[in-house]
Amino acid sequence: MEWRAPGLLIAVRRHGETAAIAEVFTEAQGRHMGLVPGGAGRRMAPHLQPGAELDVTWRARLEVQLGTFSVEPLHNRAARVMGDRLALAGLASVCALLARVLPERAPYPRLWAASRTLLDALEGVPDWPAAYLRWELGLLEELGYGLDLRRCAVTGTRTGLAYVSPRTGRAVTAEAAGDWADRLLPLPACLRGAAPAQGAELQAALALTGHFLDRHFAPEDGPPLPPARSRLVAALARAA
Repeated sequence: MEWRAPGLLIAVRRHGETAAIAEVFTEAQGRHMGLVPGGAGRRMAPHLQPGAELDVTWRARLEVQLGTFSVEPLHNRAARVMGDRLALAGLASVCALLARVLPERAPYPRLWAASRTLLDALEGVPDWPAAYLRWELGLLEELGYGLDLRRCAVTGTRTGLAYVSPRTGRAVTAEAAGDWADRLLPLPACLRGAAPAQGAELQAALALTGHFLDRHFAPEDGPPLPPARSRLVAALARAA
């Protein structure tokens, strides 16, 4: 078995003395793991940093095996944002979430393209935090847990939306919420197109996406979301 593709390195860990086990995210193969011989060595380790884009060749005798990766560096994003702590936190959060929530070997081509675009934006696009928010919304959508913020779940109207059901992720108007308002999540103005995704608005929107990431990927009896995400949210709050 063999395939070759460009891939985003989303996680890596040492294996034995000199090897590493890498997780890459590719367009057609999805999240895929493989052994990188020499991956922990002095020559290769600097190139195996989360966020890096690699030319990856995977080989195995059987499809169900871990297999081995041959990798050629294409783009070391971590090195390019090393001087920007906020951008580095964004990169870490993207990679950690992908490594945590993606099922193995399932393709998500739109999410792959969106992730590459966002990681490139970290290198100098000023409003990348707003793009990160859209990426989290897209992540939920791609994995089958998208939020419906276009119309009221009760009345079907598209105006006056003020809340979100914490269970279904559907928007609700203030009038339809009635006495249940205190059990609903506030719908930030930036997600209604009524304000830019900056400052307190961005924080409120990330709290909303964080609720649903927790709900679907961090159950009470399981591990929490990766700390990299909470570090990013805290860093964005400090920056604001």
